[in-house]
Amino acid sequence: MTLIVQKYGGTSVGSVERIQAVAERVLASHRAGQQVVVVVSAMSGETDRLLQLARAMDSRPSPRELDTLLSTGEQVTIALLSMALQARGQAAISFTGGQVPITTDSAHNKARIEHIEASRIRNALASGAVVIVAGFQGVDGQGNITTLGRGGSDTTAVALAAALRADECQIYTDVDGIYTTDPRVEPRARRLDRITFEEMMEMASLGAKVLQTRSVEFAMNYRVPVRVLSSFTDGPGTLVTEEENAMEAPRVSGIAFSRNEAKVTVSGVPDRPGIAHAILGPISAANINVDVILQNVSAAGRTDFTFTVERGDFDRTMEILRGVAEQLQAEGVRGDTGIAKVSAVGVGMRSHAGIAASMFAALSKENINIQMISTSEIKISVVIDEKYLELAVRTLHEAFGLERGDTP
Repeated sequence: MTLIVQKYGGTSVGSVERIQAVAERVLASHRAGQQVVVVVSAMSGETDRLLQLARAMDSRPSPRELDTLLSTGEQVTIALLSMALQARGQAAISFTGGQVPITTDSAHNKARIEHIEASRIRNALASGAVVIVAGFQGVDGQGNITTLGRGGSDTTAVALAAALRADECQIYTDVDGIYTTDPRVEPRARRLDRITFEEMMEMASLGAKVLQTRSVEFAMNYRVPVRVLSSFTDGPGTLVTEEENAMEAPRVSGIAFSRNEAKVTVSGVPDRPGIAHAILGPISAANINVDVILQNVSAAGRTDFTFTVERGDFDRTMEILRGVAEQLQAEGVRGDTGIAKVSAVGVGMRSHAGIAASMFAALSKENINIQMISTSEIKISVVIDEKYLELAVRTLHEAFGLERGDTP
């Protein structure tokens, strides 16, 4: 008997009718001879509603109490889905993260899973029940409720699949798979049959919102096959799995992009050893993630240091850098929130030269100026003016033949 973990997001369980539909889908899997563990999110909009309630009490609520509040959203969903299955004659039992238990560290609002004790789930499965687990939450070593951060239900599902040695983790969402790019930007985008963990990791970190980055990391580390499927239509979805033969892989698998970008420059800093640390150290200490970094060639013993951060961190970054610039006797600090990042991703890049040249040529033909460049083995990212973002995505999608599924 195969064991599968199914995860349903907020839109999939956003109403009583949709929870009933999920129950039918889960029941069909069980009747097909599969043991089923279901992970669910809070109903669509519920987490935001709870956040508003918290902020009505305190503009900066206690992280511990916030976790206690937010975890109730998933508790509602697991109970309702369990009731729906029981009403259909199927044995089902719901567990909160603490009841499993899913043990995490104590970093409230962004906890990381440390251990899952799976015996209680295994016993329930052996009795013929469907097990429904609250996503997004766990419990720390002191018994405090914790949450895993936005999108944490994906991580819960993959972690459970790893702990249970499930045959597959199925992520049901409002799209029918992973596409070569966002179909809302490029209507000719094509659904991929499969994608590697590495490619999906890059796509997720670069702005593709189908899977949470931490869940992909978990899947890659524990070799859990993940399939992205639609809650509303039938189809094969997209399988996220290990790399097979990069020689046969398309050069580029997808075009990812992010509008959530801001660029900051510290100009006229002394060009001496340790200057990068002097600038980025305080940024890191403020828990701000830095992405693309560029340091200009030195002139007269001074240089410009430029990097990107998430747009939500822009104001805090500028505040920190003004103090840093004064300490370093730099000429000044300037910022730009009107930028975007576009990336070509593919494991096939490892065995094919000229990808960067093709990318730059395609953008040049459309008079799109590249401000910054970042590369890895399977990714090339460029920072451009945000107003050219959609044109750049469509241009690169066509340049690499992604609508046709071209291979070398």
